[in-house]
Amino acid sequence: MHDFSTDFVVIGSGIAGARAAIELSRVGEVMVLAKSRTGETSTEYAQGGIAVAISEGDSLDLHFKDTLEAGAGICDEAAARVLVEEGPRRVRELLDWGTEFDKAGGGLAFTREAAHSRNRILHARGDATGREISKTLIQKARSSASIRLLPHSCAVDLLVGSNGCEGVRFLELSSGEKREIRADRVLLATGGLGAAFGQTTNPEIATGDGTAMALRGGATLADMEFVQFHPTVLKLEGANPFLLTEALRGEGAHLCDASGNRFMAGYHPLAELAARDIVSRAIVSELETREDSAVFLDLRHLDSEFVKSRFPTIFSHLLNLKLDLRRDLIPVYPAAHYMMGGVATDLMGRSSIPGLYAAGEVACTGAHGANRLASNSLLDGLVFGTRAGQSMPEAASAWSPPGTPVSGSLVSVPDSEVATQRGLLRNTLTEKVGMSRTASGLTEAIFNLGSARPEAATRDRQRESENIRLNGLAMAAAAVVRQESRGCHYRRDFPRVNETEWKCHSLLVYSSETKQLNVSRLPALQK
Repeated sequence: MHDFSTDFVVIGSGIAGARAAIELSRVGEVMVLAKSRTGETSTEYAQGGIAVAISEGDSLDLHFKDTLEAGAGICDEAAARVLVEEGPRRVRELLDWGTEFDKAGGGLAFTREAAHSRNRILHARGDATGREISKTLIQKARSSASIRLLPHSCAVDLLVGSNGCEGVRFLELSSGEKREIRADRVLLATGGLGAAFGQTTNPEIATGDGTAMALRGGATLADMEFVQFHPTVLKLEGANPFLLTEALRGEGAHLCDASGNRFMAGYHPLAELAARDIVSRAIVSELETREDSAVFLDLRHLDSEFVKSRFPTIFSHLLNLKLDLRRDLIPVYPAAHYMMGGVATDLMGRSSIPGLYAAGEVACTGAHGANRLASNSLLDGLVFGTRAGQSMPEAASAWSPPGTPVSGSLVSVPDSEVATQRGLLRNTLTEKVGMSRTASGLTEAIFNLGSARPEAATRDRQRESENIRLNGLAMAAAAVVRQESRGCHYRRDFPRVNETEWKCHSLLVYSSETKQLNVSRLPALQK
């Protein structure tokens, strides 16, 4: 085994990891591990845009209010304030570094997405915003002699000792060798875990490696029950799931049945622009009622040249599948999209383990509550990636809950004994821990996942499957304990919000010795 040493390790090259690395390069040497090629992350696949309150008629207070409303009552207000108030500075920084957002009338072009009260979404190349931002940040990182990028390097486990996190063990995919990097500060910026589900908008590499490594290392996770499903993902036989950005509905697209009849007004006054959890459940309700396999996006009433120029990536992709965005009804269905929960951190990225930090989708600051506001994800990675980079050079300290967690519940995990393929793990999560949940289904998921022993042809795929299994257990445990429906967490056996007992976050710690997940409650930080 070959060892390296450096000042800082960043695991992940998406928006949070790249921005943190740029910040850290000012004070020390940084090694950035990328699981695939550098830049292939969920950031690159983000279509819609980045939300920021800098357009005429908008304000930080309005963006803050929209964020809280989408979060279904449990956003930590301090985290949400940091997100919206530091966003403008970080976005202007991107502009200074060469990011080319779309223009209109000589200025920046803004659009609206679901649950936003103003047009505040910046986009690039129509529907390739994430790719444009990622290109800017990777170019900036490559220009620094202090940053070393290691593509095709799959992080396996954190090195945790008596003084905290001391580095990371990773698999060099080109050689198959396991290696270690020693560092006093490690940042998890590994993104989400959408690939744990059967249908997802995320790339295949999004298997929740960061949350699983943190859980194995003894770190505290938060809000793992809150998995957001994007309502409009292409549902076409023989085609892979493909995200159809919320900006389509922001620009006037309708949701309808096969006959072209709209239905969202019957579910919410904002119709197609209601929050994602509402739209996703409405679609599922319509499909259950009609016994259909998909509903449809309808842009036929919009100007055809505008549709083609505004959404060039989507237009081209659909045309290759013999669908015309201008003239055809496009079949859609919800798919796993974003994890609001993750490694519990403070507002500077510190986790419960000294020396271990997290930023971006892998982290949970509480800013998004139970349901993230559309296009706040890129902003989150940008703002909190910067903050983590600012705090990591300081003396290592651990995050601790701002208060005393209460009402801990222990969820036992059976020993792994049944050989299980990755597809079966994903099926269990989709069916039992997906958009609609019950105590019996979640209990069954915990038993099946706990009993599973993941199989895979290669070591890296087997580790990914094990990470899916462990994340699935964390999601199911948090979901079975939360006996209410809030945001994107929907329990058929507890269909209402319970403000008395569950206006709180859930904290989760795993004990490898006792094979138990301890889930406790932490009141949300309100004014």
